[in-house]
Amino acid sequence: MNLVEKVPVFENERIDEIGFGDLRLIQCPKEFCYGVDAVILADYATKNLKKKPDIIVDLGTGTGVIPLILSHKTRANTIIGVEVQVDSYDRACRNVIINGLEERLSFVNEDVKDIENWAKELKGNVDVVISNPPYFISGGGITNDLTPKTIARHETTAGLNDFLAAASYLLKPRADFFMVHRPSRLADICCYGRSNGLEPKGMCFVSPNMESAPNIVLVHMVKGGGKELKFQEPLAVYDSNGNYTEKLLEAYKD
Repeated sequence: MNLVEKVPVFENERIDEIGFGDLRLIQCPKEFCYGVDAVILADYATKNLKKKPDIIVDLGTGTGVIPLILSHKTRANTIIGVEVQVDSYDRACRNVIINGLEERLSFVNEDVKDIENWAKELKGNVDVVISNPPYFISGGGITNDLTPKTIARHETTAGLNDFLAAASYLLKPRADFFMVHRPSRLADICCYGRSNGLEPKGMCFVSPNMESAPNIVLVHMVKGGGKELKFQEPLAVYDSNGNYTEKLLEAYKD
């Protein structure tokens, strides 16, 4: 029996190759599929690591695509994904099995804002925390729409400050936090980061193309780091012909 045959794939689900070795991902297009922001975040993190991490935690992991990519790009022994939605968590667990990564990857079905209730053994022991959190602030007329896609995109449970507080709770001193978010939340990101002991050290703005304003920002913070922020070379996703740029394609390389 091959690995795919060991787990069920349900109606409305599909299995996709994600472009890193032979790694595959079960996801449900009707609910939520990962985007290029997850890929560039994983690449940004691995390119800015100071040393080999032993333990990595991904907050708001969805179906586990970032832990899968990090299993390919790093030699971390333990990669843990945290996901509040039960269906996404279930797919993440099945994605571990179909890729034969049970010894390195695991997932927990918990809310980031309740970090002190379920992560006591991890407190202050994590080398890297990474997160692609919901981009949109709570409210704005979405409170009655609790579909999986809405929960993935909006702060219906944990907010931005909760994600940063959780990262600080988990990380060792001088350890790294990497996040992708929207430039419109940059003031909140810096304020919440510093208030939680996470100092912004690097930022990379990402635009759809060279003619467009950035719509994504990659952020690197260090727990207890010094006050020095560097802006890194910006990234465009598409060239003038609508193809991925060479720099974006580098994110898919080992």
